[in-house]
Amino acid sequence: MPIALNNATKVVGTLLKSGKEYIALMYIHKKINENEIKKTLNEFIGEITQLPPKKSSVKRQHRQRNIYYLKIIEIEDQYVLFKVGCQAGTYIRKLIHDFGLKLGTKAHMVQLIRTKAGPFTDKNWSSLHDLKDAYEYYKEGNEKELKKIILPLEEITSFLPKIWISDTTVDSICHGADLAIPGISKIESGILKDDLIAILTLKGELVCLATASKTSEEIIEKDKGLASKTKRVIMKENTYPKFLKK
Repeated sequence: MPIALNNATKVVGTLLKSGKEYIALMYIHKKINENEIKKTLNEFIGEITQLPPKKSSVKRQHRQRNIYYLKIIEIEDQYVLFKVGCQAGTYIRKLIHDFGLKLGTKAHMVQLIRTKAGPFTDKNWSSLHDLKDAYEYYKEGNEKELKKIILPLEEITSFLPKIWISDTTVDSICHGADLAIPGISKIESGILKDDLIAILTLKGELVCLATASKTSEEIIEKDKGLASKTKRVIMKENTYPKFLKK
């Protein structure tokens, strides 16, 4: 689970809507042929309809969720260990329950581990013991291990489309202004209208989160007009000068 500190708490919410990956252990209530298990799991790949459980943080009504992939890791007796990549808001416990019904029996979740949230994977994991050891090294003057654990806040938005802006544009955005096309230095392709995007300085510092007003192609083709609407300012005002000195 990613933990945000200080200014990073302003952007950690972007992870709530990002894709997730889990490794789950499922127990099927009766013996089922292995080929039947694999065949039925494949039927759950793509768009599915879920009814959230009674104890959930969302309104209990049917909704669509996307399952990007389902891969069986191991089957032993009535236990199935599998990996699933899915849209945010997918209930894995409910997925397993529905899978059991599809097989004509019942199934329940035994264990669940989240292995990916947005750009963060199990390869980024650090334990509390790792943090404690890194802090001890830090007190001795060695920051190397602590910097491996505490990452720049820009890492949170690494999966978002990006626009880089000129130094003279930064401060107006920090004051809440929307981004006009003349202030753009470079832009990633593939941005769609209404996409959540990250606005960065030329040094790669996060200035704000914004909503794209146009596609990448439309922005590139035009010399003026609105490129994005500022949603959440991250950088402090006056970090960059309003005008460059001649």
